[in-house]
Amino acid sequence: MSDRYARQRILPEVGAEGQARLAGATVLIVGAGGLGCAVLQYLAAAGAGRLMVVDHDSVEESNLHRQPLYRMSDLGKSKVNAACAALQQINSAVRVDAVAARLSATNSAPLVQEADVVIDAADSFAVTYILSDACRDAATPLVSASVLGLAGYVGVFCAGAPSYRAVFPEMPRAAGSCAESGVLGTAVGVMGTLQAHLALALLLKWQPSPLGRLISVDFRTLRLGGFSFTGAREPTGTALGFIAPTEVSAADIVIDLRSLTEVPVSPFPSAMRIGVEALEQARMSFPVEPRIVLCCRTGVRAWRAARALQSQGHANVALIAMGE
Repeated sequence: MSDRYARQRILPEVGAEGQARLAGATVLIVGAGGLGCAVLQYLAAAGAGRLMVVDHDSVEESNLHRQPLYRMSDLGKSKVNAACAALQQINSAVRVDAVAARLSATNSAPLVQEADVVIDAADSFAVTYILSDACRDAATPLVSASVLGLAGYVGVFCAGAPSYRAVFPEMPRAAGSCAESGVLGTAVGVMGTLQAHLALALLLKWQPSPLGRLISVDFRTLRLGGFSFTGAREPTGTALGFIAPTEVSAADIVIDLRSLTEVPVSPFPSAMRIGVEALEQARMSFPVEPRIVLCCRTGVRAWRAARALQSQGHANVALIAMGE
């Protein structure tokens, strides 16, 4: 037998049975950026049998300080294809499936249904809610993490534990980004490695289970925090849901919340261009019957606008996060 896994197989928490369990596992990793690079390298090295990698982006030079899976020779290449090539060099026994697409409400359910564990490494609020909904419905554990600046968190949701929506029923009113706020590569690497560790704990069925736990890290002060959310209740009523741009119909009222400076031409020809503040101040009125589709970059403004419209009596709303 190969001695590749000898140092972990000797652990009583792993053993031959646990190593075989890892070899038979399928893990879905959404996001092949800073978090995803750490997750992918450690799961491949540990012998996870099949890794499904979802990302729509290409490798840029600004990625390299926190995404060490890639090289200068990968610039311009699809991240999932570059990741697959690199992972084959790490462990050719691991099957890596590349999905060069943006995760959406349309493709999330079939991808989640193939996985034993789902890793949310996209660092996108919209993706997290979409994955949480799909994982809750499939009873599949979700390991979700986020890092911004010098702080981050990771939590394990669904599969018997409360969903992300139960713990965070509302989006924040604003969301930062690595491009705007900065991020330290080591901080992302630590949190991604912790995601991989929690995924291994789930696959190896360690007790106590990490389900229902959240861990936070302040990398500036080196303080650790966290809490159990096992008692969180799922929200009642109709949840605000994200849809894919292809799901917009001619009957929908589409509101593009992005400014003309952000996006001079909306991808939706019939879209109205209205700022979220105008909707929150009830400056506009809309028919009650048609569905109102709210579009922005991250989903945060769409969420705010949807809550404003709901308070004005519009129950049929949907959100679109267009991304970069």
